[in-house]
Amino acid sequence: MKILSIVCLLALPAHAAASATCPPYVKHDPGGDYTNPQDRSGLAVVEQFHFNGSVDKLVKGMTGSLGADISYTLEHFPNHHRALSAMARLGLREKNVQPLGARYTINCYFERAIGYVPTDATARSVFGSYLLATGQAEAALDQLREAGQLAPEQASTQYNLGLMYVKKKDYTQALAYAHKAYALGFPLPGLKNQLKKAGKWQEPPPPHATEAVVETPSGE
Repeated sequence: MKILSIVCLLALPAHAAASATCPPYVKHDPGGDYTNPQDRSGLAVVEQFHFNGSVDKLVKGMTGSLGADISYTLEHFPNHHRALSAMARLGLREKNVQPLGARYTINCYFERAIGYVPTDATARSVFGSYLLATGQAEAALDQLREAGQLAPEQASTQYNLGLMYVKKKDYTQALAYAHKAYALGFPLPGLKNQLKKAGKWQEPPPPHATEAVVETPSGE
């Protein structure tokens, strides 16, 4: 299972520079919806020069700063999931809402992605994780709830919703989402551990045994 995660939990400083405007994405070639197979035909051209493994892991930019290469990628494919995650992680690392070299703020990149493809559950889930990491709990919950409705089978979203409800001390909801996440195969034990620490963890009930139906032969 591939998990797009925001790994740091810290608040960003309010003084970080921000773009004055956040224009909506306008499709151009190559570019478009990252989840659309037809649009993705031009993805290799962008990734070849601006988004390799080193950029994804925030090691080194390909043509300049990390922020510039990730920004270029998102200007062509606004809902590029790994690029959105990379931009969010870069901002957390730099403690800056607009990383060095980025054209827009991190929030703006997510707004452009969701504005262009409102049904992209993964983009919303990554945004929710970023909002949670920056202390914007209510906004994070809105995005994660929407993602959960769009893709109820997405384990990472169920997990993050569980974390949100732990923060709100709504342990009934947190436990329910924890059970969903782990039933879907989510591998990290953090949510379970938090519920255990709060004394609220319970193992999920066993599935109901299927009752055997014995057919009575009809009389001849």
